[in-house]
Order: sequence, then C-alpha cells, then structure tokens
Amino acid sequence: MKILLTGANGYIGMRLLPQLLEMGHEVVCTVRDETRFSIDKEIRAQIQVLEIDFLKEVDLSIIPKDIDAAYFLIHSMSSSVQDFDALEAQTAENFNTYLSHTQVKQVIYLSGIVNEENLSKHLRSRKNVEQILYKGNFQLTVLRAGIIVGSGSSSFEIIRDLCEKLPVMITPKWVLTKTQPIAIRDILTFLTGVLGNEKTYNDSFDIAGPDVLTYKQMLEQYAEARGFKNYIITVPIMTPKLSSYWLYFVTSTSYKLALNLVDSMKIEVIAKDKRLQELLHIKPHTYKEAIALAFKKIEQNLVVSSWKDSMVSGRFKKNLGKYIQVPKYGVLKDEKKIRVDDPEQVLRNIWKIGGETGWYYGNWLWKIRGIIDKFSGGVGLRRGRTHPDKIFAGDSLDFWRVLLADKKAKRLLLFAEMKLPGEAWLEFKIDEHNILHQTATFRPRGLKGRLYWYSIIPFHFFIFGGMIRNIAKAKPSP
Repeated sequence: MKILLTGANGYIGMRLLPQLLEMGHEVVCTVRDETRFSIDKEIRAQIQVLEIDFLKEVDLSIIPKDIDAAYFLIHSMSSSVQDFDALEAQTAENFNTYLSHTQVKQVIYLSGIVNEENLSKHLRSRKNVEQILYKGNFQLTVLRAGIIVGSGSSSFEIIRDLCEKLPVMITPKWVLTKTQPIAIRDILTFLTGVLGNEKTYNDSFDIAGPDVLTYKQMLEQYAEARGFKNYIITVPIMTPKLSSYWLYFVTSTSYKLALNLVDSMKIEVIAKDKRLQELLHIKPHTYKEAIALAFKKIEQNLVVSSWKDSMVSGRFKKNLGKYIQVPKYGVLKDEKKIRVDDPEQVLRNIWKIGGETGWYYGNWLWKIRGIIDKFSGGVGLRRGRTHPDKIFAGDSLDFWRVLLADKKAKRLLLFAEMKLPGEAWLEFKIDEHNILHQTATFRPRGLKGRLYWYSIIPFHFFIFGGMIRNIAKAKPSP
C-alpha cells in the first residue's frame, strides 16, 4: 500500500512510521518543517517527505494521487488555549480537500474517548474533527483512545515528573476522576491492525487498556511500580488555573498544554465497547505493564519519540529554518577556542551535552538559570533530551532547540528557547586543524537586550570558559 502519514514527526507518527515500513508499505510523510524531521538516514532514504501546513491554502499538486490509505494524526491542543478547536476544524477541512483529489480508500483517525455528555473543549474538538472527516470522500476508521502511556508521551512524563519530584503531593480534586489508560504499544497495534480492514470502515471504536483508574491511583501505581511510596492529599480549592500552574512548574509540560489537560482531566474517559479488541484479537496491556514497557525503552536508550521534541513544547511555533543562518551584524558574541587532541572523543562529548550529562561546567548555575526561565514563563531545563548520545535537527535540548547536528561537518548549532530580550545561538565546531570553536551569539532586542548581555559577561567568562575546557578533555568531566 501507498500510505500518507500526516503528523509524521509527532509522538505517534515517529513510532508508527518504522512499523509501516517493516510491513512493506510505501510511506509518504507530511510535516510542516522538514528540517526538524528527526529520523535516521536509513529511514529517510525509504520514504517521501512533503512539507504541508494543513492550516494554509490547499495546493492540490503536492500530494500524490495514488494514495491508498492515510493516517490523520494532527492536532493543535498544545499550541493554543483559545482557538485550537477552530484550528483543528480548519485542518480537517483542508485535509478532506487534499484527499478529494486522490484515490485514497481509507483514512484512520486517532481521536479521544468521547462518551460523556459534557465534554472538555479538547474532546469536543476531537469529536468535531471526527464529524468533519466523515464527510470526506473515503472510508473512515476512528480509534478513540484514552490516556496514552509510553516512554516520551506527555501523560507518562507528567506522571513521572510528579511522582519522582514530589513524594508528598497536595493535589486538586480532578485526581479522583476516572480514566482508562492504554499502552503506546497497543495504540500502534490497533493503528496497524485496522489498516485495509474493511470490517472497520466507516465506524468509530473505543480502544483502552483493561484498567479503569483514577488519576490518583495512576500516580500511586506508578510509585509502587518504581519501588517507592508517595503521599497524595486532595483538596477542593485548587482552581483550573492554579492546577495548570501547578503542573507547569512541577513538570516539563508547557502552560498551554497544562491548561488544556486540566480542562480534560475533569471528564471521565472510559471505553464503552471492546468490539475492535475482539475483532483484531488484541489483549491490551495493563497500566503497570505499560509502565514497565516504558522504562524498558528508557533504560535501553530506545526512546523513539518524545512530546518534548514537538515545537509546542517550546516558545517558537515558526519555522526554525529561518534561524539556521547565524547573523553576523548587529550581534554580540562570546567566542572561545581550544586545540583538542582527540577530535572524535570531543565530538562525542558535544553530542552528549545537556540532559543527564549537563553542560560540563557550573551545572548548578545552569539549573538556577532554568528555574529563573521557568518562573518567567519559559521552558526551563525540565525537557532534558530524548536520546543520551544522539541529536537530530529539531530536537529539544533543555532550553535550547537543535537547528543543526552534522557529525560529518563536526558542527552542532543550538537556538535558545528561554525567555530572553533577544535571540541567542550556541555553536560548537571542530575545524580541520582540530581546533574546537565555541561561539555564543546574541542579537539583542533594544536597550534591554544589550543591558542583559553586558550584565552576564562575568558569568560567560567562567561558565563558557569552563565548558569548552571540559568538553575538550578526552573524557567528560564527572
């Protein structure tokens, strides 16, 4: 089959893509920005990639006409608080228009469980998108899922942050809401299982794991699975706004995503049928099994995708390709260089920067800067990094975004997503003479930007100086 995979660089798309290839399908991926499609060269050579923004004017010449099936994996919940439902509706309308000029037979849409009468804005939007897609010129299969549990999923990472960082939690009353989580592995099994299956055409199915749990029970069972005890105190006084701030400051989630999640967490998300499970002979994993599978991937450094690498986890929603050319004029710079004895080892050191490795010098100062950034509305350091020693363009790296990661050219270029009165780049490059160049570039925004730069020059002297010296060592400093 020739399959159109929308949202190919999203959390689900990145995991579904290799499975579709293993099944022998020809895959056409759509992304808004090809430069941040974080895939290995081997996979990239097997697929066709199209840059399409489904919110913009439709260009019918882009998508091949001989598409057999398509996955609709696009949503806008994290990018907006006010109008994400309108954006999602427009995306679905444009998607229908694009596919009306192809020979597509089936579209598979991953939605949310919408069995309650009073739905959150997020779930109402998902249901509305479903109704729009049913108007398309194709057979629609809708999979309505509960909370997805897997390494790198937003739900799992939020639960992980809360339990690992807060042994005692004062929580809002929505933690008593019931939900039915499902393992990411089961999501992928369902997504591939319905492909080309005519018994699933023009129908909507609930998919979920076997456990119906409150959010409080999910937190408690996570702690139990990890071998420690947590204490959860529920209070009725936390408003949705306070709850959103609570999630934002304690976890790695963005405030917009936190606000929309809190709105949804007040609604029970419980499956009402097992038709698809019986049709495809799938036995979903329990919640504890899903946690164990997630940590197996984490411990083996096999996390394929993370919601943190999505652009919605940062401050900038624009095409970051416009920032890849570091400006030369009207900027302030801190340039340091040092000769290295083992360029290959130094390159490995560079490729491990951030996350658990840290920044090679003054990590406590970087942590303080992350806390300041978080309290000023930035992303802070909590995003970490997805892989311990692999970097792709588009990845998040603490409060930086990777613009360029070229091992052959021995160059790594980062762009700051922290709150700043200007724009900042950090570049590492080893030249042909085995000289490591470390360059921080700042384009100030007005007088405030210049005052900011000059105020931190003493810190640059110590932090950047220590950083390049430690990176240049044959082995990373402990």
